[in-house]
Formats: sequence, structure tokens, C-alpha cells
Amino acid sequence: MTFKLSITELANRIDHTLLKADAKKEGFEKLCQEATEYGFKMVAINSAPVALCSALLKDSPVHVGAAIGFPLGQTTIATKVVEVTDAIKNGADEIDYVINISELKDGNVAYIEQEMKEIVAVCQAQNVLSKVILENCYLTNEEKVVVCEIAKRVKPTFVKTSTGFGTGGATLEDVKLMKEIVGAEVKVKAAGGIRDFATAKAMVEAGAERLGTSSGIKIITEYKAFVK
Repeated sequence: MTFKLSITELANRIDHTLLKADAKKEGFEKLCQEATEYGFKMVAINSAPVALCSALLKDSPVHVGAAIGFPLGQTTIATKVVEVTDAIKNGADEIDYVINISELKDGNVAYIEQEMKEIVAVCQAQNVLSKVILENCYLTNEEKVVVCEIAKRVKPTFVKTSTGFGTGGATLEDVKLMKEIVGAEVKVKAAGGIRDFATAKAMVEAGAERLGTSSGIKIITEYKAFVK
């Protein structure tokens, strides 16, 4: 087996995720400890526990990522901007927000662009990475292309396939399509259903530069077994 990333490099592409409604403090403590131990890039959490995780990771290179408008995207632009601002104030250095899918479905492309512009502007002003979640399971290929074309103009850090809470997660076809549209100007994050090394490897080879998963430890453990 050949793979272009080392174990350390693959780990550093993983966003270690805990987005469950019933997550407890001890779960976030464990998440942060694991992220540090395995060298994951980020802990992906809802905005409420950002301050806790930021404090736990203050001496670690691991980033703190807040999920905004999560998982439905059905809050106003103003509400999302407030949530982004609050998360950054509490220590988030990465933001993953869900687009307003209803507005996209209604053909209101200007709304999607304005939403992206306002959120990305807040992130850029604070030197915070931004990720735009399309939730591809609900979109046509044409709609995916529209959002990626907007992203190419607005320049968030990433476009992202999924929340992991929809009817489907990342697919290789979607990662390839998104990367084809955004090119080198915007990165692609694959999330949802990435539960083993084979899938992670395939997503990276398709163009994903970040992986969102709660199975990061399993993925890295499997990779270590492959290279023994």
C-alpha cells in the first residue's frame, strides 16, 4: 500500500469531533486529551463548550473549532454572525457554519453569497479559519457547484461536504466535484461517514485536505497497522 501522507500528516488533517446533544464535560476533556495525544488538527464542537475546550487546549497546538448554525443552518445571517463572534471571543480559531439550505433551494443565490461574505469577513478579521458546510445530501450537483463558485469568489478557508447529521455524509464524487470547482483557492473538508482508514485515504486522494470524524483514533490505529 502506498499513501502520500505519513501517520503524523494524516492525523494533522483530522478534526476530532464531539457534537452530540448529550455530551458531558468529561467527554470534552477526553476529546481534548485524545486530540493532543494523537496530533489531530482540531476539536470540532458546538459553540457552548468552546471556552472549556479552549482552556483545556491552551498549551496545545490543537485548534478549537465551533459549529455554527448547526446542524440545520436555519438561523438568520445576523444570528450566525453573533454566534461566530461569540465563539471566537471564547477561544475558537476555526469556524464551521451551515449554509441556509432553504434559501439555496429557493434560488436565492444572493442570500447565500451575502451570508458567506459576512461570516468569512468576521473570521478573516480575527485570523480565524472558516469552513462552509454545504450539506450535500440535500443538494443537486448544480446547487453544489453554485455554492462552490461563490466560495471561489468569497474565499473561505474550506468548503465542507456535510454535518454528519443529514441523510448522508461525504462521498468521493462530491469531494472531487467540489475540488474541481474551487481549485487551489479554497480547500475541501470531507465529513460524515468517515469511519475507517480506507475511507479516509480515499477522501484524501480525492482531494480532501481535512477530515471531520469521530473515528480518528480508529483511523490512525488502522494506518499504523498497515505500515508495520
